[in-house]
Amino acid sequence: MTSRSVPAKPRLLFHVQHLLGIGHHRRAERLAAALQASGIAVTVARGGTPVEGENWGGAEVRQLPSARIAGTDFQTLIAEDGQPIDDVWRDRRREALLDLFQEIEPDAVLLEGFPFARRQLRFELLPLLDAVAGSRPRPLVLTSVRDILVEKNKPERTAEVLATIERAIDAVLIHGDPTVIPLERSFPQAEALGDKRIYTGYVMPPLPTQKAAEAFDVVVSVGGGAVGRELLEAALHARPLTRFKDRPWLLIAGVMAAQETIDALTAEAGPGVTIARHREDFRALLAGAKLSVSQAGYNTVLDLLQAGTPSVLIPFAAPGETEQTLRAEFLAAAGRVKIVPEDGLTPEAVAEAIEAAADLRGASVDFQGDGAAETARQVWRLLKERVVV
Repeated sequence: MTSRSVPAKPRLLFHVQHLLGIGHHRRAERLAAALQASGIAVTVARGGTPVEGENWGGAEVRQLPSARIAGTDFQTLIAEDGQPIDDVWRDRRREALLDLFQEIEPDAVLLEGFPFARRQLRFELLPLLDAVAGSRPRPLVLTSVRDILVEKNKPERTAEVLATIERAIDAVLIHGDPTVIPLERSFPQAEALGDKRIYTGYVMPPLPTQKAAEAFDVVVSVGGGAVGRELLEAALHARPLTRFKDRPWLLIAGVMAAQETIDALTAEAGPGVTIARHREDFRALLAGAKLSVSQAGYNTVLDLLQAGTPSVLIPFAAPGETEQTLRAEFLAAAGRVKIVPEDGLTPEAVAEAIEAAADLRGASVDFQGDGAAETARQVWRLLKERVVV
């Protein structure tokens, strides 16, 4: 094995796939932008549909045949035509990804989530890893994961993850802070990753520099909006039961919300309530609000911590989805939020939580928040330090 000089502008292939929400997508945008700004030529292999307002910071985006899921069924992928994918579609997409790999000849490959997540995409990602292994010189292979993983209750699944990392992954970039929530909290076998485990800090944009043009006492949001209509409706019906019943509210349905949801909320809203699909100034609005009601996704919680806004969290808790509940429980223990479980979502429960949350003065939570820039620094370090066959 020998050291290899790093090209002045190394090439990186970044595989990104959002299936339900857009949290992964937004984090990937920030990572791609930071890598590109650091002098790395980034090509994004995008497996989902474009997202309104996306900004990849100058990275090249190549669209793969797009896939999504129906409802919250993560086992069944849906193709562009609305039909479940078949072997013909899998072959087409796998070949598109492998052709892109051969065209770019990357110095590094970054996988969003795999093998911890995106198991539905093994049909293309395992062949990609095989192609990487067969390349000379072999590219650096990295995987990008958030602070909390969906818990795995099958030992054989965990063994499969660890075996894939041992065989094919050079480093696991964890976009969190171990002093806040260590990876072991959701992946008890994290110690087995050894030196491949690298914490980058949380990936988040800088604080807004300007105040929002409008002011709302309560901001209700559901991330991308693929799910969350029940939360929005419960919050709307909770309004008359709270101290904020005569104050201005904003409900943000999300860029992926169905028009039917927007129309139904608008019809029910009444005076003092504004319905929006998307707000570019969301983070500034949040900073100026007296209270937030939302789910507990990665990006949303970081926005809340930056803004310091008292909050009610209703964690997304579809079968097998444990990530948001763990994150919400951590913040509740720190006295920063009140939780309403998804299976107990009623206007009365939301109103009670709002009243309790409005008086919260919890402890501050210190955390490393320059995760995008640190990711770029770590990728450069790994490129410079690695040895190749």
